[in-house]
Amino acid sequence: MTNMGESRNHKFLLITGDLLCILIAYISAFYVRYFDFPGRNWDAFIALLPWILLIGLFFISVYELYNLDRKNTISDIVRKILVATALMTFLTMAASYLFREFAMPRSVVLIAAVFTVILMVLFKVLYLKLTRGHVIGKVLLIGDESNTAKLIDKIKHPMLKGSKVQHIPEDTTIEHIDYYLEESDYVVLCTDLTKEKKSQVIYHAMERNKVVYVIPTLYELLLQRASITPLEDTLVMGVKPFGLTWDKVFVKRVFDFVASAILLLLISPVLLFVAIIVKLEDPKGSVIYSQERLGKNDKPFTIYKFRSMITGAEKLTGPVLASSDDNRITKVGRFIRSTRLDELPQLFNVLKGDMSLVGPRPEREFFIKELAQKYYHYGYRNRVQPGITGYAQVMGKYSTEVEDKLRFDLYYIRNYSLWLDIIILLKTFLVIFDRSKSEGAEDSSENNAPSDEQSESDQRDRKTKEKSTINV
Repeated sequence: MTNMGESRNHKFLLITGDLLCILIAYISAFYVRYFDFPGRNWDAFIALLPWILLIGLFFISVYELYNLDRKNTISDIVRKILVATALMTFLTMAASYLFREFAMPRSVVLIAAVFTVILMVLFKVLYLKLTRGHVIGKVLLIGDESNTAKLIDKIKHPMLKGSKVQHIPEDTTIEHIDYYLEESDYVVLCTDLTKEKKSQVIYHAMERNKVVYVIPTLYELLLQRASITPLEDTLVMGVKPFGLTWDKVFVKRVFDFVASAILLLLISPVLLFVAIIVKLEDPKGSVIYSQERLGKNDKPFTIYKFRSMITGAEKLTGPVLASSDDNRITKVGRFIRSTRLDELPQLFNVLKGDMSLVGPRPEREFFIKELAQKYYHYGYRNRVQPGITGYAQVMGKYSTEVEDKLRFDLYYIRNYSLWLDIIILLKTFLVIFDRSKSEGAEDSSENNAPSDEQSESDQRDRKTKEKSTINV
């Protein structure tokens, strides 16, 4: 965490540095390719340069390459840069055709992509080296031990040194909190605090110009996007039910239908290839695995995946979690799981209207009923179409707790827009190459992976319960 002024400065410097890296990469690429700057080719580059920088700025923003204050490792940064550069390269080539700048050599674009990755990684590593020793700030964490224990590691920064976290219990008097506020730069309030206590702390923190971060309860998420209106001489808040308005549903459905149809057309060779290798490994087995899940308004539908386990896997073992060395997973299955190719048939679910490209992940009825009893607001997830990917998937990890996933899902429903869907889809490219998004932390015994006979979210929930039991 940094203060807002410093954060803006860091953001400006990082974005400017990244754009300069892109510019230097193209100039270097021309020199490597031609040992010169041929007039016709250089003119085409100059004409495209504003678009190249605009495309670069777009993906720098989407993948938050300017943000080094989060819990990122060097490998996380490299992965983001690789994905962003690949998409930049594709769109730059498309722009050269669109604006008829055919003199812009494809070879220069590809060489520039390599240089961009190298320069941006070096720039960010150097930037971190120069800022590593700077103190980030003192954080005051207020809440009970069970809530704060899991937050301390999240607040402490792995890349920059100097974070100091002070934890005090929720029943601390406001006089004592005032003392700690004077010594802190930021305040984080957990969900277990009463509304009165939160209000008190926020008021006292604002009096001292301290930044306050509040972890919202599910009730507080309900109040998001509330409409403010006067009722005679009384101000009231109108809280709308969870779900999308008819115009949002229409826009989302049109986008899903068009995008899934185009994607199915483009990846049809990949679908055929995966179907063939699944069939060749087990000629007697089915290519597609199907399972009933609950969709919008708890309506059952059949979800499709490429089969990655031996036929009748659970008949032999019963419903158990799949481990990394599970002998029920076929060799082809292991490959299509690691590359997420097993999920591609769900595009047919999107085309049919059972699913959306973006939304909460669909669950089995049994687990929805079980979780709805524990989390009162869990059923609100099913007010929209379930998705192949979702806000919880790109922001959380395999081992993220159910309640935290639920916050992301409800936030998505409350704040849906077509633009948000596009951002989530673009960020999904990072999830594909990030094992932590699909696997839990390794135990001493096994590293669980998704099972065909069980939804990924089901397993995450069980995994989380196991970890919570161990921690207690």
